Amino acid sequence: MRIGDLAAVTGASARSLRYYEEQGLLASERSAGGQRHYPDSAVERVTLIQSLLAAGLSSSTIRDVLPCITEEAIRTPWLAERLRAELSRVEDQIDSLHRTRTVLAGLVEHYTV
Repeated sequence: MRIGDLAAVTGASARSLRYYEEQGLLASERSAGGQRHYPDSAVERVTLIQSLLAAGLSSSTIRDVLPCITEEAIRTPWLAERLRAELSRVEDQIDSLHRTRTVLAGLVEHYTV
């Protein structure tokens, strides 16, 4: 399937799909005319990439963990450890945002006329 078709099916922009390729997250073959062609399995892979990005993982982290997620034969305890570390990082960010919100809410209350 061509890049426009994959974009339409997954909701990812063509620009995002090219970025995923640049980051080593997605692969395509090129036609003689240079057009990208993706296997049908790319739909599932893009959906997974989008889910991991939505979970707050960086593209470099996704590149590290994606093989372990998609290939059960190479899955090790390292994957769970890495995902726990990412969860901890996100929880720290949430705590920081809660503190920021508390300060900002106090400022709004103090300076509201």
